[in-house]
Amino acid sequence: MSNVMPNISLSKSTNLLEFDPYEYQLHDVPEPELFREMFPYTEVPKIAYNYRHVPMNMPEDIFITDTTFRDGQQSRAPYTADQMVEIYKLLHRLGGEKGMIRQTEFFVYSKTDREALERCMELGYQFPEITTWIRASKADFELVKNIGVKETGVLVSCSDHHIFNKMGLTRRQAMDKYLGIVKDCIEAGLRPRCHFEDITRADFYGFVVPFAIALRKLSDESGVPIKIRACDTMGYGIPYPGVALPRSVSGIIYGLQHYAGFTSDMLEWHGHNDFYKGVVNAATAWLYGAGAVNCSLLGIGERTGNVPLEAMVFEYASLKGTLNGMDTSAITDIAEYIVNETGYDLPPMTPFVGKSFNVTRAGIHADGLMKDEEIYNIFDTTKLLGRPPLVAISATSGLAGIACWINNYYRLTGERAVDKKHPAIAKMKEWIDKEYDNGRVTVISDDELEALMKLYGKDILERSGR
Repeated sequence: MSNVMPNISLSKSTNLLEFDPYEYQLHDVPEPELFREMFPYTEVPKIAYNYRHVPMNMPEDIFITDTTFRDGQQSRAPYTADQMVEIYKLLHRLGGEKGMIRQTEFFVYSKTDREALERCMELGYQFPEITTWIRASKADFELVKNIGVKETGVLVSCSDHHIFNKMGLTRRQAMDKYLGIVKDCIEAGLRPRCHFEDITRADFYGFVVPFAIALRKLSDESGVPIKIRACDTMGYGIPYPGVALPRSVSGIIYGLQHYAGFTSDMLEWHGHNDFYKGVVNAATAWLYGAGAVNCSLLGIGERTGNVPLEAMVFEYASLKGTLNGMDTSAITDIAEYIVNETGYDLPPMTPFVGKSFNVTRAGIHADGLMKDEEIYNIFDTTKLLGRPPLVAISATSGLAGIACWINNYYRLTGERAVDKKHPAIAKMKEWIDKEYDNGRVTVISDDELEALMKLYGKDILERSGR
C-alpha cells in the first residue's frame, strides 16, 4: 500500500461521503501465491467466507459481448469463413438495432479467420462491433495494428499460476510487459481491452488492483478508454454474498470500480461453467456493476464451455423487464444453423435451443400441455423462439396426442394442421400400440416418429415443406 494520506470524498455513484484510505501498490512477491488452502488441487476447491458484503449496483446500460469466433472456436473444429459470416449476420439480427450484442471478437492467426473478419466488416453493421484478440506479444500486436479494427483484446494473465509457473516472470516483469503492449495499442490508435486471465485465482490486492490502477492512469493520461475483462478462466467464481476474494464475483467487480476507478461501461465479465455457475456468475457481475457479460453462442468454449449467449438474452429480459429490441427468434435459427451446417452435437436438454428443451415426456404432463400449454411450458416458446411445445408419445397419448405432436413438431397451423381423423395417425397409433403390447416402457422417440411420418404421412410432410 502507498503512503498516501486517507481522504474523505463525495462519491458520484452513491452521493455519500466515503472514506478511501488506500491506493494499492504492486506486491512483487519472491514466490507465487497459489492460495493452496482454497485451491488444494487434490481436493475439491473450498468456498471461504469473510462476510464482507458489497453494494448491489447494476448499471442502467447493461449489454452482451460475444466470443463465438474466439473462445468458441477453441474447443471445436474451426468454422469456415462462410459459416462465420452467416453466424455474424444472425448475431446482428439477434442483437437488434440497439446493439444489445455490442461486440464480437475474432482470432487473426489463420487465413480463414482474417478472411471472415474482413468479409464481416464489409457488411457495414454497427453492431456487433468487430474486435480482435491477441496475446501480450509484439508479434501478435503486428497482426492487428493495421487490420482496420478499433479495439483489440489483450491477454494479460494475472494469477501467479500464469505469471510464475507458465511465463516464468515476476509480477513486476509481467506488469511491465503488459503495459508495454497496451501502450503500443494506444500509439497505433487502438482501444485496448485487457483480459485479466484467471482473475479468480489471482492476488486481488497484490496484483489485480495495482495493475488496474496503472491501466486507469494510462487511460487518463492518453485519453484512450481502456476496458478490463475479468476472466473467470477456470469457473472458480462464486456468486454468494460474503465470499472471500479471489473467488467473489461481486467483490471483484466492486473492487475494480471502487479501488481502481473503472466505470461500469469499462468492465466486462467472462466466465466458464466448470462448476455449473457460468450463468449465475455472469448475472451477478451485471448486478454488482459490470456493464457487459462476455458469452458464446450455445455456450461452446473451453472445457465445460462459456456462458451461453442465449441464456443471457433471457437473463437480461428477466432483470430489465424488456428485450430492448432483441429478436429472440434468431436464437432458434442460430442453433439450427450451427447444428445443421457444422455438425455440432447439441445436447437435446440444452435450455432454449436443445431438441427436447420444451418437450413434455410424462404422460400426466402431456395431458396438461394439450389442455393448456402454459401449465408445463416456461413461456410462450412459439412466440419468442418459434418453437412450439411438444409432447412425447407414449402408450396413453391416443390419436389426439399424435396429432398434437405432428402439428407442433412440423409447425403446422391453421388450414395446414392435421386432426386426429387423418388416416396416417391411425396407422401410426397401430404401430405404437404394438410396441407397448410387446412390453415397451419408454416413450417413442422423435426419430421413430419421423420414420413413421415418412412411411404413412407423406402428404402431411408435403404440407410442411419437409
